[in-house]
Amino acid sequence: MDANAILEQPYINITNIIWSFDQVTSKVNILLVKRNTDPYNGYWALPETFMRADESADEAALRLVKEKIGMALSDSHTEQLATFTNRLRTPKDRTLSLAYMTFLPDKPTLTPGYGASDARWFSMGYDQESYWFSDGDLTFSTALSKTESAYYEKLAAVGASKAHLAYDHEWILKVACDRIKNKLDYQPNILLVLGPEFTLKDARLVYSPFLKTPVQGIDNSNFKKSHSKLFKDVGTSSAKRPGRPARLYRLVDPLG
Repeated sequence: MDANAILEQPYINITNIIWSFDQVTSKVNILLVKRNTDPYNGYWALPETFMRADESADEAALRLVKEKIGMALSDSHTEQLATFTNRLRTPKDRTLSLAYMTFLPDKPTLTPGYGASDARWFSMGYDQESYWFSDGDLTFSTALSKTESAYYEKLAAVGASKAHLAYDHEWILKVACDRIKNKLDYQPNILLVLGPEFTLKDARLVYSPFLKTPVQGIDNSNFKKSHSKLFKDVGTSSAKRPGRPARLYRLVDPLG
């Protein structure tokens, strides 16, 4: 059999789920961009870029952050999520996606980069079936399908709709949220969105949407005890707040 008949040379792109935390609203946020190129022109999507011939996937993920929001990061802020290869994930030429997650220690002002007409922070919420992300009257949820095969079959059957994110980004976002939730008790890298130091209250605010539990439902004493091996006490906060100064903590082993 001719090897050229069975082998593919698909495109490779980098998709980056960029997380931040809004200190004013106490909400976890992700960055979404509005595409102005085909396919999916006019659709909201996770930031992405094609990997260049002269760079690694890790380098492309960091370049993507710089191009989309003008922020240069070290690789200590970024971790690889998964590789998405389903042949139904793109409408035309087959494209594999190497997905990363980036944790920003602040919430910078956004300026749309190449390939985008708009860029916004969407705040995280949840219901029993999914996680969702909102900005004003725009809301996008993670995929409702329980399995990858069911999701892609539905994507192919239903087709594109601007009520949904471009490509398979709702599935990628579901995988990202599930990954973070499953690592909260042993490698909570999502707390990097709080900066190098944080209070237990801030940590519980970040945990809350992933656990689909109001922050009041996460007992502070039990939380402190169960995470004692993950957090290092580094002293008290200098912020002027009513009452006793809050204790500050740091991740013991960020990004493993």
